Amino acid sequence: MNCAELLTDAFGRVREAVHAAVRGLSAEELAARPDEGANSIGWLIWHLARIQDDHIADVAGTEQIWTAQGWADRFALPLPVDATGYGHSPAEVAAVRVGSPKLLTGYYDAVHASTLDFLSGLNGAALNRVVDERWTPHVTLGVRLVSVLADDLQHAGQAAFVRGALRRQ
Repeated sequence: MNCAELLTDAFGRVREAVHAAVRGLSAEELAARPDEGANSIGWLIWHLARIQDDHIADVAGTEQIWTAQGWADRFALPLPVDATGYGHSPAEVAAVRVGSPKLLTGYYDAVHASTLDFLSGLNGAALNRVVDERWTPHVTLGVRLVSVLADDLQHAGQAAFVRGALRRQ
């Protein structure tokens, strides 16, 4: 297995977790929050997709799927178009209301396809390319991809937890 195949498998697991977290939920369930300061399932999945989209587009040198494919218009959120959820206040989290799981999975699947397209051309040497010099040590492509995977899986797990709590009520 080469690095592109390994990363493709890992991002495929994120996709499975995203779909499982939202499957069959209503708009109300997607927006439900355990308390005022907590994140909703809809926000968690939107945020992980936005971060993946933002970070992959940055390292690939492409426009984000969010704007390139019109997802920002379809979601029509009362937030700046470049919002990713990073640093969102509880009020901003509450503003992310999604009408259906299909909207979330549609956007995530488009981001996933773009991610796989980018990954398909990678080799081990590519992972050493520095992609962010704002940190010490500088961030390589390999580190950035693992960071996105870790963040995605953490948020997908949080969404699954909230789903379980909602379904037990």
